[in-house]
Amino acid sequence: MVRVPLSEAERLRGERLGVALRGARGDRSMVEVASEAGISVETLRKIETGRIPTPAFFTVLAIADAVGLPLDDLRTELAETPGADGDTALSRSADAG
Repeated sequence: MVRVPLSEAERLRGERLGVALRGARGDRSMVEVASEAGISVETLRKIETGRIPTPAFFTVLAIADAVGLPLDDLRTELAETPGADGDTALSRSADAG
């Protein structure tokens, strides 16, 4: 089976996913969140850095649950186009909290 290369938009969306999940992790360690999500630290690191731009849905669900990020908030975050300064709804709410 041959994988079709990701489009630039898909790659950028994967990077935004990683940024959103990293932001939601806050001060918690990667080890703590990965353990709670039932994934390896390396997998979490790759998702947060955009090296895995299309992780499995249940992996994203487990990470979001581990960091207390509602999927609706994550969906909204990924649907937005960041402004010139990278400002999005999730980053604004994290700054306010």
